[in-house]
Order: sequence, then structure tokens, then C-alpha cells
Amino acid sequence: MYVRDAQGLAELIESLGDAPLIAVDTEFMRERTYYAKLCLVQVATDDLAAIVDPLEGFDLSPLWRRLADECSVKILHAGSQDLEIISRLSGNAPAPVFDTQIAATLAGFPQQVGYAALVRDVLGVTVDKGDTYTDWSRRPLTGTQREYALNDVRFLPEVYRRLKTRLDEAGRMGWLAADFARLADSATYDVQPEEQWRRLKRVSSLNRRQLGVARELAAWREREAQRRDIPKRWVLGDETVVEIARRSPKNVQALADVRGVTDKLPKGSYESVLAAVRRGVEVPEDELPSLSRRKRLASDIEGAVDLMAALVRVRAKESDIAVPLLASRDELERLAAGEREESELLQGWRRAIIGDDLTALLDGRLSVRIEGGALVIEPRPEVERDSLVPASSDDDETPREEAR
Repeated sequence: MYVRDAQGLAELIESLGDAPLIAVDTEFMRERTYYAKLCLVQVATDDLAAIVDPLEGFDLSPLWRRLADECSVKILHAGSQDLEIISRLSGNAPAPVFDTQIAATLAGFPQQVGYAALVRDVLGVTVDKGDTYTDWSRRPLTGTQREYALNDVRFLPEVYRRLKTRLDEAGRMGWLAADFARLADSATYDVQPEEQWRRLKRVSSLNRRQLGVARELAAWREREAQRRDIPKRWVLGDETVVEIARRSPKNVQALADVRGVTDKLPKGSYESVLAAVRRGVEVPEDELPSLSRRKRLASDIEGAVDLMAALVRVRAKESDIAVPLLASRDELERLAAGEREESELLQGWRRAIIGDDLTALLDGRLSVRIEGGALVIEPRPEVERDSLVPASSDDDETPREEAR
């Protein structure tokens, strides 16, 4: 089914009916723009597969409303960019969602398994990916382009069912709830210009005053890229932004002397950049941004990381999940150094598999020992005994919660 007008879309919506599962994918271009240019939307149920062509210029609101209807699960593969595009165009991300790439990692598949590989391994079907790098903005579409686009959704409902069965049997479906809720939250795709300075390359080389300037410059660059709808690197490169922040030029000539400025920045934008520099220079001292510095690992922390890594290997084997997917050495080092607030190891399904155990180990509530040549992980007996002692308050006779 190839939808090219409002009437065709109305017929598609009617055909979708109250289907409990709707597979969704998009094809887009964004090499030369800030915002992705939506070129195709593909949807599928067990009974149909369809292409919707937004370049024909008709209103897609009926489709967005149907995808926002919570009566059906929207199935995607590596769908964060698809959801970002739909959220921006419609104001709402589809919900609820199920991402087969994320789910596959908990079903024994490699990290970031590709769609074709997943379909082959789960269904025994070979999907031709020859048009992966095609120009989806060109019309008319060829027959192979249409078939490629349809294949990206037509197998997803059955892949969903197979993965869900595996995860239900393993008791892991609940582990995905936080990840899928985040994907279905439109706020996930909101860009905060004032936070973009954190993504700058070499930003860690700046002092706090210079970071204040970098924050203002990065926010200006983000808004300018949005306004002109071009990649932000086309406005100013990261290295140029950092160098401007380092020098804090006070006039046009000093700004033009910074490498990369005259190559990309129109002269009409010089004053706007200098204004951003001044705003950064004038930020009060107690409001300047700062980067969290990695604590230098002491030798005893290195030992703790080695112990944590052993625990991760045990849990990875038990869960049939690759060790790198569970935790990297860098993530373990950060957690051992006390960086818990934003640790990915303490989020979603990773927390369920290893996160709580890792913090219990670091807090002395869990022990790792060798028995019969194998690692044994268990709560410390003395912690278990202590956890049964009533709280000290005379008014509270409730025992403290037992340690894991």
C-alpha cells in the first residue's frame, strides 16, 4: 500500500482499525539540515504493510493521532531517531513503544544487533539491505526502494511476539519498562541549548570562567543552527567554539583572528557571537558552570573495580548477556569513585541485573568469595543480622528492611 494523498491516508487509518500492534519506521535525510527531513513513514500490522509519502504535502495529523493512541503497541527497531522526528512534527511521541533492538539485548543477542540480523536469527528470513544508503528524498521511488521500506516494518510484529515470549519466560519484560517509557516521552527529544556546552570536544580544557563563555556560545550556535536549519558544525566547529571561549575576544578583529571563524561565520553574525562572549564573561562567579572531574583512582579503588568486574562477569554469564553490554571498565571506575547520580549502571534493566549488586558490594553489604573454584556472591551474614535489629526510635518498632 502506497499512500500519497489524504484519501489514501484515511483508508490506511481505517485499515489499521484497532490493531493491537503497529510496526513503525521512517526514512529521512539530515546530512545538510539541523532538523531531519522526513521522506517516508512505514507502518505495518499482521495484515498489511504501507508506505506513507509525506513529500506529497498532505496533512499527516490523522496518522500521528493513530500512533499516539495507547490502544496499540508501536514496535520499532533502534527507533530513537524515528520517535524524535515524529515527536517534533506531531508534538507527541508514540506510546506505548517496544524497541526490538533494546529488547534483543536482554534476549541473548549481541549489543546493538542490526534489524536484518535480528530478523534472520529470529524468523529465518533474509532481508535485502541494499538500499540502506539511498537518497530517500528523490522521486519517483523505485520498486526496490519501496520493497526495502516495506521490509523494514513487515516482520516487526512477529519479531516482537518472539522476543516478548523469551523475555516473559525469563522474567525480564519489566526490566525494559523504564527504557521504553523514556523513548515514549516527548521530553526525551527536547534540546536544551544551554546544556550543549557539555558536548563540546576539548571543553574539559577550559576553566570555569571560560566554561561560562562556552555555555553561552554553544547555546547561541544551537539556536542559530535551528534558525537556519543547518548542521551546527556548519555554524561553528567545536574546536572554534572552545577557542573563542578560551580567548574571550572583545572586538571583531580579535574574533576574526580565531581559527575557523572566517571560514564559516558570516560577518553579520560577528556581533551576536561577541554578545554571547560578553554574557559569559559577565556571569556571576557563583553561577559559573563546572565539569565534574574524575577522581583519581587510588590503588584500593582499582582493587574494588577488579572485584566489581568479577561480579559483572558472573551476572553476565547467568543472564546470557555480553559483559561489554552490561558494564564497561570506565563505568565501573566511575561508580567506584562515587559517581552514582548519573551512572547508567543504576538505570533501567542494568540496575536490575548488576546495579543494585554493585552498590551493595561497594557499601559492604555483599561479599564475593571463591568456593569450589567458582565465585560465590552473597549478602554478608553480619549485615543480614544487623538488618533485623529494630530501629533505635522507641516510637518505631518496624524492623529495618533486610539487605539484598
